[in-house]
Amino acid sequence: MRLATILPENSTTPIAAVAVDAQNWVNLHAFLSFFGEKHVSTNPNSPLAYFLPFLMPRFSELTRKISDWPEHGRVFQKRGGKTMRAKRFLPPILRPPSFRDFYAFEQHARTIRARLGLDMVQAWYEIPVFYFSNPSSLVGQDAEISAPADSKELDFELELGLVIGNRGRNIRAESAWNHVAGFTIVNDFSARDLERAEMAVGLGPAKGKDFATAVGPVLVTRDEFADKIDNEKFSLEMRARVNGRELSRGNANALFHTFPRMIAQASRDADVFPGDLLGSGTVGMGCILEMGPENAGGWLKAGDVIELDVERIGTLRTKVAARPSV
Repeated sequence: MRLATILPENSTTPIAAVAVDAQNWVNLHAFLSFFGEKHVSTNPNSPLAYFLPFLMPRFSELTRKISDWPEHGRVFQKRGGKTMRAKRFLPPILRPPSFRDFYAFEQHARTIRARLGLDMVQAWYEIPVFYFSNPSSLVGQDAEISAPADSKELDFELELGLVIGNRGRNIRAESAWNHVAGFTIVNDFSARDLERAEMAVGLGPAKGKDFATAVGPVLVTRDEFADKIDNEKFSLEMRARVNGRELSRGNANALFHTFPRMIAQASRDADVFPGDLLGSGTVGMGCILEMGPENAGGWLKAGDVIELDVERIGTLRTKVAARPSV
């Protein structure tokens, strides 16, 4: 299933929705009610995260229902149901309970540390480390972002995002997939000059990261990737383009720390909740800092369009705007 938070045409109210074909969406509350889910809230505008525990045990069944939507849709419409077109795609989870961003691709970690004159440390191989980013600064498809004040080194990061579907604590890696609702695309925009200055203090990143993170355009449920999961390993092609020029290409199968191990680390002595967002960290050579600005056409600037492609999910597109004058 393809899930999203959309602004429908002729509406200003965000709606959690499910795609029933390439262009049409159905309110997720109405969809679940139509297929007999008796325990959903009476609020048809409940956020997407609310519905995830109801969807998790029914992924395969509901995906089959969508395959047969032409038949089901006729009954749905006779009962007063309506399909919608999306005017805008917002972040699938508008405001996650938490957003942990990991550092799990070895090539990225090794290249970044080398650029800073540092060797790899053994602890990196032992601990799937992450930082908490800002769940209030997420933006969706076709959003415009600008560099923070005093930054001249704006960068993109090509990442895969995982959304938690079931609450858990001290989750073992062997059972971690059972807590995964699905996957989305993450562009963790970074102000490298601010990041460099604050991390010299020994804490962070903070202001170099928390101004904007693009997420979306959709959340594709875990069952759609069954053939891409091999025990802990996960394989998806990932690409990044700036102004139409491909700069990065990689695959999620290069993760040193797997998603199940990330979930185990995130949930160690802490609860994870439906809607929590986990970022994979940047795929190898998936940012300007790794490639070197001299090889990538410079840092991002006003007017640039960044497109991140992930196999089976789609394309997440963001435009850089000039910083508004105050």
